[in-house]
Amino acid sequence: MGTSMHGTTILTVRQKGKVAMAGDGQVSLGDTVVKHAARKVRRLYKGQILAGFAGGTADAITLCEKFESKLDEHNGNLRRAAVELARDWRADRVLRRLEALLAVVDEHSSLLISGNGDVLEPDDGILAIGSGGNYALAAAKVLMDTKLSAEEIAKKSIQVASEICVFTNSNITLEKI
Repeated sequence: MGTSMHGTTILTVRQKGKVAMAGDGQVSLGDTVVKHAARKVRRLYKGQILAGFAGGTADAITLCEKFESKLDEHNGNLRRAAVELARDWRADRVLRRLEALLAVVDEHSSLLISGNGDVLEPDDGILAIGSGGNYALAAAKVLMDTKLSAEEIAKKSIQVASEICVFTNSNITLEKI
């Protein structure tokens, strides 16, 4: 499941009981690279949840912070926090204008949260967002049939995306649970 937003690539992979999330580090303003080492993947709720964001930087950070407060409010329940954020995001007149996507994972679930009120979970444990998301998704699907770990698949897949998508670089942040 890939969703297009310019300026980043985030990928989550579930393999052999492990989950990894990787993201590139490029921040672009139009057709100009303004930062090479941004950190778009974060650990939340006592390190038990990973979140990655794509879209407008300020919008994405705002949503990530709102999601973190929903996690605190719901004692780390990923699904409940995701549904509550999606509901608020869709209903709130100010939040509704935010243009970003969140990929969030814990040891059991991988979820995509959008401003349309969507909370989606991929069937195969692979979730990709951002402008290079479909490239990383395709690479990860092929690599799932190898002996590589979730971390290795995520890193290699972002590398592939960075070689194709001009809005994605190979300065990769990788977190795992």
